[in-house]
Amino acid sequence: MSDDAPRVLDERRQALEEAFFRKQDEALRARVRAERERADARAALAEQSPIADAALLDRLVELGIRVDTLAALMLVPLVEVAWADGTMDPREREAVLHAAEASGIEFDSPSHALLEAWTQERPPAALYESWRAYVASLCRELSADHRWHLEEQLVGRARSVARAAGGFLGVARVSKPEEEVIARLEQAFAAG
Repeated sequence: MSDDAPRVLDERRQALEEAFFRKQDEALRARVRAERERADARAALAEQSPIADAALLDRLVELGIRVDTLAALMLVPLVEVAWADGTMDPREREAVLHAAEASGIEFDSPSHALLEAWTQERPPAALYESWRAYVASLCRELSADHRWHLEEQLVGRARSVARAAGGFLGVARVSKPEEEVIARLEQAFAAG
């Protein structure tokens, strides 16, 4: 073994240690950055919505809801109705996206993009439960008239989505699973 061997081994050990700690530092920075982004998103949601429940704010952030996608959250029941039978019919998808535009959600907005994603892949059940909690918070802040108007508008749009897939000979039929989702939607407003 040459006299340079210990020096070479020491340099290699030092390089490996530096690479290890550099990776650890990068991972730590990424975690801190992600946590800061979640905290910022949570604070912005708290500021821009009537939600005071910290756990709900955290759930919404984990589900990808941010201030710029909060409008999409109000249309979760339409997505839930469209997926009620396990599939999203193209006419139901079109009805959901049409309702989004009728609600003022612009085509190129983050809310519209999120809704499109939900019409292509069924969102987790936690999203609907988070919507229920959000509506309960919102309803506590609304007058009875505003609450009634919001419920009528949302339930009406949900029924339109349910009828979008058609029926037999042009007679729009709402399936049993869709009716069940609509009934749960009405219960959410009754509980709020």
